[in-house]
Amino acid sequence: MRAGKQVFDRDPDSQYVELAVEVFTMLADPTRVRIILALRDGPQSVNVLAELVGKSPATVSQHLAKLRLARIVSPRHDGTRVFYSLENEHAQELVHDAILQAEHSLGGTPRHHRAIHEEQAK
Repeated sequence: MRAGKQVFDRDPDSQYVELAVEVFTMLADPTRVRIILALRDGPQSVNVLAELVGKSPATVSQHLAKLRLARIVSPRHDGTRVFYSLENEHAQELVHDAILQAEHSLGGTPRHHRAIHEEQAK
């Protein structure tokens, strides 16, 4: 467990287990993961997000609607434009941790551990 992280419920039958699975299911899409990564620097419009993730604005809008229903992103209207942002830091942390875990699956020393290994070699 990471320092500063609280464990709210260790019961494997907890209602949060089912909800957590729903969150993972919502994040199990490359476009949605890319949207979350694009939003880590702050609110973005649909058109900017579409450019950043390499998809059409219509496709990005569909994914944003699903992320909004899951309360992962929230819209802010500014005239005729809509800017989306992350509801909180947790989805970003999940995506970040999943990418770090993916680095481990490639074999060898993951990129995020190289500095530690280089420092120990000195």
